[in-house]
Amino acid sequence: MAKRKVKNNKRKKEEEEKKDVVAVEETTKIKKKPKKGGKQKKEEEEDLPAIAYADDSDSSVSSEEEEEAEAKPTKAVEEKQEESDDDEEDEDEELSDEEDETSTPPPPQPPIKPTFKSDGRYHNKQRCLIICSRGVTARYRHLLEDLRTLIPHHKKDSKLDANKSSVGGVGKAVNDIAEVKGCNTVMFLECRKRGQDAYLWMGFTSPESAGPSVRFHVSNVHTMDELRLTGNCMKGSRPVLSFDSNFDKVEHLKLLKNLFVDVFGTPRGHPKSKPFVDRVMAFYWADGKIWVRNYQIIQQVPTNAKEAHAEKKATGSDLATSLCEIGPRFVLDPIRIFRGSFGGQTLYVNSNFVPPTAQRALVNRNKGRDYEERKEAQEMKKKRDREIVVPEDPLGDVFK
Repeated sequence: MAKRKVKNNKRKKEEEEKKDVVAVEETTKIKKKPKKGGKQKKEEEEDLPAIAYADDSDSSVSSEEEEEAEAKPTKAVEEKQEESDDDEEDEDEELSDEEDETSTPPPPQPPIKPTFKSDGRYHNKQRCLIICSRGVTARYRHLLEDLRTLIPHHKKDSKLDANKSSVGGVGKAVNDIAEVKGCNTVMFLECRKRGQDAYLWMGFTSPESAGPSVRFHVSNVHTMDELRLTGNCMKGSRPVLSFDSNFDKVEHLKLLKNLFVDVFGTPRGHPKSKPFVDRVMAFYWADGKIWVRNYQIIQQVPTNAKEAHAEKKATGSDLATSLCEIGPRFVLDPIRIFRGSFGGQTLYVNSNFVPPTAQRALVNRNKGRDYEERKEAQEMKKKRDREIVVPEDPLGDVFK
């Protein structure tokens, strides 16, 4: 209704302007017509030169008055046109205001300011040693390769073949390799029971602050090649580390959060890293375990203006951001946190953790119990058969 009223008002104003222009043109035509007896006056003026001078002056004055009269209506028309243009601009502004009121997009989000200013150089010289023990199965070997691709600041070495009987044990050997490679963090994967159980060691190995270190039990392992997910990211890109809210509430999870940041966080300006952020590494705390996932950040550009308007109205931005899983995925069950590197005072113990060997022993024990129950049932049947006694029939000898 408001738009129709505005259009009607515009039409009325245009009609009034046309009428004014026509009236001005008619007045100018009337003034330009020659008066009757003009020739006779000119002949008389030729006979009387003195009077002609006075008549010439009068005619010049009259011509100036005519020009002024012609200029006045043109100025009035110009003023009316300016007023009409101003009115149209005001109406357009009112319409735009009404449209804005009807479809008001959400306010734009303020830009995220960095917490510190960096020159982009490689100052945080963080290195992580990623190795495994002898006897690792193919699944865990592929998992270790996937972790190496996700951590561009890693250092690798051959499989470790150290036993507990060696001097210092496995921890001493890993610390020596880390010192030689110049690494301050370590990720060591070992397998037990012929590759059935996998344990992951993570910790700080720098000589200045050796420790703390954590031992995890690794389960539900799925590698990138196995999942065949559609997500993909640039090799060497820096990740965004996302943590569950529990990592800021539980005490031992606060320590693990700092450890994950140093291990999985790629330092700025590393030679093997790319200056892009196109993936997210997420850590969730559920069922007393840490669930690790890796996602790709996808920004979809709208194909037409309609999609862009709908997306901006819904989210406040033209680009639609979504996540797509890349892999790998695995679950870490913390067993124990040590104060030193691969040993020392115990800071935390998971009382709810049940070793996999104990779980398998319980399953085998249940299987043995089934065999015992079956044998007991057979003996009970024999006992019942022995206890059954048929009484003698008094008429049994009659027909003999």
